[in-house]
Amino acid sequence: MPRPAPTVSVLAYDGMSVFELGIVTEVFGLPRPEFDVPWYDLTVCAETPGPVRVVGGASLHTPHGLDAFAAAETVIVPGVPDVTADPSPELVAALRRARHRGARIMSICSGAFALAGAGLLDGRRATTHWRYADRFRQRHPAVDLDPDVLYTDDGPLLTSAGSAAGLDLCLHVVRGDYGPAIANAVARRLVIQPHRDGGQAQFIEAPLPADPADDRIARSIAWALAHLGEAITVERLAGQAHMSARTYLRHFARATGTTPIRWLIQQRVQASLALLETTATPIERVARAVGFDTAVTYRHHFAAIMRTSPSAYRSAFSGAGGRR
Repeated sequence: MPRPAPTVSVLAYDGMSVFELGIVTEVFGLPRPEFDVPWYDLTVCAETPGPVRVVGGASLHTPHGLDAFAAAETVIVPGVPDVTADPSPELVAALRRARHRGARIMSICSGAFALAGAGLLDGRRATTHWRYADRFRQRHPAVDLDPDVLYTDDGPLLTSAGSAAGLDLCLHVVRGDYGPAIANAVARRLVIQPHRDGGQAQFIEAPLPADPADDRIARSIAWALAHLGEAITVERLAGQAHMSARTYLRHFARATGTTPIRWLIQQRVQASLALLETTATPIERVARAVGFDTAVTYRHHFAAIMRTSPSAYRSAFSGAGGRR
């Protein structure tokens, strides 16, 4: 018997920006016949079925209400209309029903206020847009808020920062459900970076006028990606950019929001996934192939980023196309 399509629901509300809704629709709603897996079955819902007014004077219409919203396997709140107000009792009840059923519940941007208002995030790690952090802490002190990350994954409760970070979270979910090969293919279709670690900073330095150094940083990154199996130091990267190490560190952080070493570790772990999925290469050789000195170091960083071991990852994803 073919596996049924996983069900996803997303909440539309009056006054919403369609961008967050569009993120969910693009990742979970579009058909993906190119993948040999049952793709998601998305339903757009509203607290009251009917027309929903959105930013720009337009409206969308959905016949689906909170019962359909709470019935999905993955339930998504893409924002709230007012971060100073409590979610309605009806929405709170729907979220609690979904959680009681064992649903995976996600929020994008200010949607974390709805999850917290329903009491789902108490004692859990969560995030929201950095501009709402102080207000969130005041309203929901029982939540372990981390305003400096792109997204959090605390078991069945997942939250993301600003709107675009919702894309990172949605791809993170696809990666967990179907494996990195399919998540990367979706990212390529969206023309976005396949994987940004949830711990990456929400924002980097304030935008500056175009800097010729940015092109040099980009060239050094491209060089590093082509030489991951080699010993790469900050000094060597700086040399590729024709900068001093100190200057390179400053420009790299401004361009990427992270450090060269942390970025390099993430890229090496990412590069190892295909080897784990498609080959029986021993872990020690996989580690060396992507530039780690030892298998111990590789396993340590792999576990920190992927929250599993290379061997467990291989067992879950090799030849299976993802989780079943």
